[in-house]
Amino acid sequence: MPSLENTDIKYLHGVGPKRAELLGKELGIFTFHDLLYYFPFRYVDRSKIHTVSEITGDMPYIQLRGRFINFTPQGEGARRRLQALFTDGTGTVEVVWFNRVRSIQETYRTGVEYVIFGKPSPFQNHYSIIHPEVDVFKPDAEPQGLRGVYSLTEKLQNRSVSQRTLQRLVATLLQSEAVQRVPETLPRQLMTRWKLMPLNEALVAIHVPADVPTLQRAQFRLKFEELFFLELNILKYIKGRTAQLPGLMLAHVGDYFNNFYHHVLSFPLTDAQKRVIREIRHDMASGRQMNRLLQGDVGSGKTIVALMSALIAVDNGYQACIMAPTEILATQHYESIAPMAARIGLSVALLTGSTRKRERDDIHQRLTAGTLHILIGTHALIEDTVHFRNLGLAIIDEQHRFGVAQRAKLWRKNHTPPHVLVMTATPIPRTLAMTVYGDLDVSVIDQLPPGRKPVTTLMRYEKDREQMYRFVGSEIKKGRQVYIVYPLIEESEKLDLRALEDGYHTVSEIFRQYRVAYVHGRMKPAEKDYQMQLFVTRQAQILVATTVIEVGVNVPNASVMVIENAERFGLSQLHQLRGRVGRGADQSYCILMTKYQIASETRHRLEVMVRTTDGFEVAEEDLRQRGPGDMEGTQQSGIPFTLRIANLAQDGQIVQMARDAAQEILAADPQLTTDEGRRLDAHLHRLFDKNVDWSQIS
Repeated sequence: MPSLENTDIKYLHGVGPKRAELLGKELGIFTFHDLLYYFPFRYVDRSKIHTVSEITGDMPYIQLRGRFINFTPQGEGARRRLQALFTDGTGTVEVVWFNRVRSIQETYRTGVEYVIFGKPSPFQNHYSIIHPEVDVFKPDAEPQGLRGVYSLTEKLQNRSVSQRTLQRLVATLLQSEAVQRVPETLPRQLMTRWKLMPLNEALVAIHVPADVPTLQRAQFRLKFEELFFLELNILKYIKGRTAQLPGLMLAHVGDYFNNFYHHVLSFPLTDAQKRVIREIRHDMASGRQMNRLLQGDVGSGKTIVALMSALIAVDNGYQACIMAPTEILATQHYESIAPMAARIGLSVALLTGSTRKRERDDIHQRLTAGTLHILIGTHALIEDTVHFRNLGLAIIDEQHRFGVAQRAKLWRKNHTPPHVLVMTATPIPRTLAMTVYGDLDVSVIDQLPPGRKPVTTLMRYEKDREQMYRFVGSEIKKGRQVYIVYPLIEESEKLDLRALEDGYHTVSEIFRQYRVAYVHGRMKPAEKDYQMQLFVTRQAQILVATTVIEVGVNVPNASVMVIENAERFGLSQLHQLRGRVGRGADQSYCILMTKYQIASETRHRLEVMVRTTDGFEVAEEDLRQRGPGDMEGTQQSGIPFTLRIANLAQDGQIVQMARDAAQEILAADPQLTTDEGRRLDAHLHRLFDKNVDWSQIS
């Protein structure tokens, strides 16, 4: 018997070649398996029949029992529609169809008792229902109960593939013998321990649940399975990589590290920085390849940790590199690291797309000769022409901005893979850390350097603009500097945003006595660097910019961040922008300028920013609001398949259960060689073989 995975959806009764092509293009449903795993995104209760008199404007749907009073065709050609009046004795609603007008007029009759189901919309002084589901009322029929609602595209609905159509196709599939015989994927001990519903029962119940408790059991079973195999894959490859890829033994802490720590470092490390450096030292001396994720909020001192880690590599006769996503950030790292490194006799270079050929050739020569100790740069570091003599440590900053394939190139720059430290200033919620970055050890710098004051965040409206400008002026008079950030570069009537050009002219006019610099992503690198240097060197007091300054700009004298149209930014981006100030000892401010009329969810997002400066709290809220986002393909590492039912923002407890279960399985059977282990391994291959080998990428 053909498997569900190998049976073309066109062979399901009611589909056929044309509808199969449509389902494939619009929903990615090509096989019986694809349809079976195309789960409803919500459920409606069809057990209750309301009356017209009970309708309110906030009802998502309603089910009514009554009769049509009349049918009235309206309009001509493309504007043709059919209107009908429906009553149950307590009132009337208007029912409207825009498609299949003639067929509907021939099918339904006045005086016949029907049950109609749809979304009521207020229109003038009455309610209307557009394209309802209509069934002849049968007194002895079983009540429908819970029904799944599926995501459909407009094109499908225009081509007569409605909710009812998909529900009928799913019902046909669920009655097939193949679904009844779906093999169990989880070990018996897990089924017993977690009281899990059998897979074939869960797959039926997720589409047509008998009641709410049954639906909840099916959801738990399918979420647990999805997350269990995700965690099992991650943990299995961690073990495999540790066994297969012994790392460079960098156990010596010598003159470079000690001279820097005792004679160059001009401030005490925080306890968090010391703890993280100890963790990194232990990894690099362990004889296994380090793959560590360093999380640290903006301004927490990750760069110093990165430099001191690089010094360990150099003390052991190896080179180190730091790769950043932008020239601004790479240059920032170089300018802060190079002077300190020079004091202990270290050679440091900067390599970006703007590096001239003569400098580039010199860097290549010193790199292969081993006389260049630390190379800092952008994507230019992973070019095929860049060869290290002996790369011992690769540091990747703001690593989420690099694709998987890019990081893999850097990872292969040495015969024995270098130790890898990836850093991010974007705090990662715990559930994401266990999944997207589950194959990395995690270190957290959870302290700010002494003397830093939390940034005060304020939300202000258009009516407060004059007051905001007065405050900006008062800060500049104190000798401080100010960022003003806009979402766009050019005027957009559609989004009704203040464009950077207009903002620049307005700010320049208001603050005529001061110099205003500006940067945006479309400027040539040389012009961008010139404008940035005006601000960095305090020649300009105000920097008008787009989010190009979100990462990597370090101006401790800047004390005010004004974010225009703050309602257009996500929480993570707002937090990153806020991190550009508060980097000195002075009190700093972030002012969120927004329209007064904004959605309640948007207002809540901005209120989170006002309430807390804790990056992890912001990240958790951001995950709840946005979900985990697109974690497929080569843009993100971690999850190599789309989660069909689990939600990392909401299912953190199930993630932990699934990880615990996977760890127990591997503790008892590390190579998955028992009969049950081989079945698990075979299922892992079915799930993951079409994807990138994530175990080989840091």
